[in-house]
Amino acid sequence: MRLQLSPELEAFREEMRTFFTTEVPREIRDTVAARRHLSKDGYVQAQRILNAAGLAVPHWPVEWGGKDWTPLQRHIWREEMQLACVPEPLAFNASMIGPVIATFGNQEQKERFLPATANLDIWWCQGFSEPDAGSDLASLRTTAVRDGDDWVVNGQKTWTTLGQHADWIFCLVRTDPTAEKKQRGISLLVFPMDSPGVTLRPIELIDGSHEVNEVFFEDVRVPAENLIGEENRGWDYAKFLLGNERVGIARVGSTKRLLAQAKQHAREITVDGRPLAEDPRMAARIAEVENELLALELTALRVVANSADGKPHPASSVLKLRGSELQQAATELVVDIAGPLSVASFADGGSDVPDWARVATPEYLNYRKVSIYGGSNEVQRTIIAGTILGL
Repeated sequence: MRLQLSPELEAFREEMRTFFTTEVPREIRDTVAARRHLSKDGYVQAQRILNAAGLAVPHWPVEWGGKDWTPLQRHIWREEMQLACVPEPLAFNASMIGPVIATFGNQEQKERFLPATANLDIWWCQGFSEPDAGSDLASLRTTAVRDGDDWVVNGQKTWTTLGQHADWIFCLVRTDPTAEKKQRGISLLVFPMDSPGVTLRPIELIDGSHEVNEVFFEDVRVPAENLIGEENRGWDYAKFLLGNERVGIARVGSTKRLLAQAKQHAREITVDGRPLAEDPRMAARIAEVENELLALELTALRVVANSADGKPHPASSVLKLRGSELQQAATELVVDIAGPLSVASFADGGSDVPDWARVATPEYLNYRKVSIYGGSNEVQRTIIAGTILGL
């Protein structure tokens, strides 16, 4: 099944496809296609190319680099970018803090941060999760106490993705520890990662990569003007930010691309003298993931069509939940297709094992995270039960 688009939207799709496959350097797209870690310079170069063409933040207000596109155009933009193996604009910038500042920041903050955020002149990281406040984010204990013209921040954040590259952090802090409900009394501060008192330590992941970090704050002084929005309203901004994150977290285009690669690998691997793709059980597994992915894409289209005034539809939790499950299913499928070859996870360039098989297991292990970040799947089920099903 293929979605039928109007001639105008087909032309738009072709415009996006042509740009992504001709303007973004081949070496960047090849790295993404091979499912290798992209360097910081690669991310920055790709996003600046997109931003120069007005394609980095189309969902932002027009005056800050956005496009007056329909939700379907934004869907096509994202899907074609993923299918072309173009790294998406850094989520911390484009989908998280950027929309928050554009919606809740004052004019000075918008002028100071939004152009640099869109162009990746500032690389942001997210200071939300803590050792005892992950899925239960409202239990965070990092504090900020007002001292004259500054806030003084003390505490710890963890699982800070790509914090080793970051210039600034957007950080949830408790500014009123006496608030009646723990969701109240939380504020959103932004400050440079090289501020005195900030310490970053790497966390090595199960796949051997350095992707996340723990961050410590010891008497970090943050100017009062770096408070985003109103004091003690940070929980509202966090919900807005996470809702935006979940819309793009389904990654339909990327899973389509990985599934297409898996089908090709299954045609190349032989078992008992015949291609693995001809095995009825493998063919059924591939078909099942394809069907589920189509259902997810249709759900994504319904969500974007019903998201008004920049506010994410509650069904974005469905996208996050099912999207992460299908990403994990696709990476597991690739491992099973590789079979014994997947054991050579960290073989060097001289190995006879195909490159795709060498990265299969590390990626499978890494993708265990997608059912946790952006709000765990258990939390998403609670949101779905309350806001959609009314239970």
